[in-house]
Amino acid sequence: MNEQTPVTTAPAAKAPKLPNTETVTEVKHYTDRLFSFKCTRPASLRFRSGEFVMIGLMGDVNPKTGKQVPLLRAYSIASPSWDEEMEFYSIKVQDGPLTSKLQHIKVGDEIFMKPKPVGTLVHDALIPGKRMWFFATGTGFAPFASLLREPQTFEDYDEIIITHTCRQADELIYGRNIIESLKEDELLNEVIGEGFWKKIKYYPTTTREESAKMGRITDLINSGEAYKDLGVEPLCPQNDRAMICGNLAFNLELKAMLEAAGLEEGANSKPAQYVVEKAFLD
Repeated sequence: MNEQTPVTTAPAAKAPKLPNTETVTEVKHYTDRLFSFKCTRPASLRFRSGEFVMIGLMGDVNPKTGKQVPLLRAYSIASPSWDEEMEFYSIKVQDGPLTSKLQHIKVGDEIFMKPKPVGTLVHDALIPGKRMWFFATGTGFAPFASLLREPQTFEDYDEIIITHTCRQADELIYGRNIIESLKEDELLNEVIGEGFWKKIKYYPTTTREESAKMGRITDLINSGEAYKDLGVEPLCPQNDRAMICGNLAFNLELKAMLEAAGLEEGANSKPAQYVVEKAFLD
């Protein structure tokens, strides 16, 4: 497993110089494919935990026009709605129009951010239930990093199960660190209640590299192995609610599985029993 590189931090950032820009305050690199960063939060920005915003950097000069335009992509907000900073979790794509540049940001750099958060992975899109399932692959963990630090999650549900499927074991570092940090978070333990994190059942799996649990979460659920490992009953519409954030094939397969179990897809305008983040593609 690769070691996590040192964290780079900065003192309180100065006000952004350009319209709709925020200043990078922290960058962490986990593997040669994954990194996270924090930046200042617009004073007027309000969002619900689980939503996403458009962020980006200035693109290259167009040889025909001689102009530059921002490269913007949808990024789930990994920080909770109450946080004073914005946090994001990203892949690195060497030839990606945005991530080929974004992966090289440093503390003090500026990024563009459109101040209009949207998304379906919010509590308002679900009807009340007893148990919450968060299903993630890769950087699809990001919105759940936000929701796992949102008091409402623990007020609304008796049990929270977070599954995270990645190719290699070191790709699980970010998610595991988030969950472990909850135990030591004095503010959340005070606001939600001492030991609130005991409601969480964390189920990480890998598909290529040997780890404690191998396999795709969909296969492990279909075989019943996941239920046995977690000590829970199979999915049912009376008790279970779910949120999905992963690659397109994963999303479609899980949607079919949840609907076969009797759960209906919800939306902000019509809450139901599960929701899918359509803007995310890992």
